[in-house]
Amino acid sequence: MQNINNQAATPHISTQSTTISKTLQLAAAFVLGGVIVYAAGFVNTAAVHNAAHDTRHSQGFPCH
Repeated sequence: MQNINNQAATPHISTQSTTISKTLQLAAAFVLGGVIVYAAGFVNTAAVHNAAHDTRHSQGFPCH
């Protein structure tokens, strides 16, 4: 016996706005970038610290 489903397949279209998602992504990217920049400034490894230091100066960001 076959089980036949007579319902037509209709695609589900989501109309929910992604504004909150985009805002959350931007905030997360901003926080992650800040953590990387500021954490690299406190690293004991001279190469990482100097690279972050030079990057901050090249972007006109005062760091001392």
